[in-house]
Amino acid sequence: MKRIKMKTSLPDDAHPALCAPAEAVEKRSTSERRARVEKLATALTNGMFEREEVIAVALLGALSGQGVFLYGPPGTAKSLISRRIACAFESATYFECLMHRFTTPEDVFGPVSIQELKKDRYLRKTEGYLPAADFAFLDEIWKSGPAILNTLLTLVNERLFRNGTNVEHAPLKALIAASNETPAEGQGLEALYDRFVIRMLVGPIADPDHFETLISSSPAKATLEVPQALLVTDAEWDAWGIAIHDVQLSAETLLIIRLIRGTLAERYEELGVYVSDRRWQKAAGLMKAAAFFCDRTQTNHSDALLLMHCLWTNRDTREMVQEIVADAVRQAGFDSGVDIAELDRKKELLDAEIRKELYHTEHVYKVSKVIQGEDCYEVRFSSENRWYSPPPKAFIPLSRMKTSGAFHPFDEVGNELEEIGCEFDKQGVCKFTHHDRHYSHDELKVMPKTARPKILFHKGDKKTDVNERLSEAFVQEIEDIRLELEAASGLVEERLASLSAELASPFVAPEKTQIAYGGVVAQIDSLKQRIADCQRLGELCA
Repeated sequence: MKRIKMKTSLPDDAHPALCAPAEAVEKRSTSERRARVEKLATALTNGMFEREEVIAVALLGALSGQGVFLYGPPGTAKSLISRRIACAFESATYFECLMHRFTTPEDVFGPVSIQELKKDRYLRKTEGYLPAADFAFLDEIWKSGPAILNTLLTLVNERLFRNGTNVEHAPLKALIAASNETPAEGQGLEALYDRFVIRMLVGPIADPDHFETLISSSPAKATLEVPQALLVTDAEWDAWGIAIHDVQLSAETLLIIRLIRGTLAERYEELGVYVSDRRWQKAAGLMKAAAFFCDRTQTNHSDALLLMHCLWTNRDTREMVQEIVADAVRQAGFDSGVDIAELDRKKELLDAEIRKELYHTEHVYKVSKVIQGEDCYEVRFSSENRWYSPPPKAFIPLSRMKTSGAFHPFDEVGNELEEIGCEFDKQGVCKFTHHDRHYSHDELKVMPKTARPKILFHKGDKKTDVNERLSEAFVQEIEDIRLELEAASGLVEERLASLSAELASPFVAPEKTQIAYGGVVAQIDSLKQRIADCQRLGELCA
């Protein structure tokens, strides 16, 4: 393999030029891409701990031409990850540079050619430097000056390098950058940071057993014995880059994106996370690439989980954005072909109409008499009231039951009984008092069985004079909704049977795919609850 020595202060024995195909050269496999990528990712992680997901996603970035930013403290194997990614390719020139505030453009893009200067031409000698590399690793990228970072913008996004008056095509397949910090705000670095679509946290080893094995073992080397059949050729990389664009974004993926964008917009004041249209387009390309290398023609929930690595901006927003992505994947479920929100709206309206037309929405009381246009019930006072002999009858308007404040009842002919005061409490019970100019107030005692109006029909009781044809129409509408929900539930359940296999991806940890699986299970439960609600509505009409 042709290799270019990298410009770095690191020892030569760490150089990925030592990566070589296994001696027992295998015939290039014609097996499925997914199996090949899985084997390749496994080979690249050999001897490393808790780096499987980082390497797999970084490899996906290299296979699809996307920039990768590795974020984490020093000593977490970020440079080693980059070198190993380059070893996945059959023919790859590699450049690496540790950036600092004294790094000059010559250190990255090559020195100015003295011979060309003599001809009054300003050209750099780019061989052995970033503009001529297939893969590049820039460590502590944000510590370099604006002259370097601004030049990187065009090179990373358009694969072009302006060398004097010449515009040269850069063969760069992937640029991996690393830092223990995200770019500071207000420094004009947002545009370059936006070019790194994949952003991965590379933290210290967490598992105690893995850590003890690490410190007990010899350091992992960049030298790899990668089987020739697994190595990616330039022709394959070019062909794959074209074929990836033929992959379709599924309806579920588009829904997940809509949910995420909506949440980020709602929480912008809190999070301050802005995702550019360019970044969304690049992130969509990454999801398509994941589907392509899993031998699928359209994306799914598992691919959408990769957005966890694409949308966060700094360490304060990383976990919150990842949870927003996870929630969107849970909510999305499967596209059942049925507008569930519209069915819910119809069902709610139907529920309200059934209750209005077939059931009493308020208590219906027995009316003793209509006085002055008011439905009234009769109250009789006990003979123990010494002020009256015989005790008078009083009539209370039903409309007063939900009011507060004192009033006077009617007598049988509609006159107010001014010597009797009435006032309802909040429980529908009326207190009666007697008062005149000679005696102090005294509470009147009421006949126990006539203190409240008699309830003929309680709130929620079914009406007795319901139109039968109206009930039948309600039943038919409910049945139509139920059938649509059952069809949707059946479709989702059918897809659930093969979901685990569909979600499996070398680029997504198995525990993360359970987020999508659990979301679909919840979707089925929700559909079944809606179906049960239709059965309840049907029983209301029976």
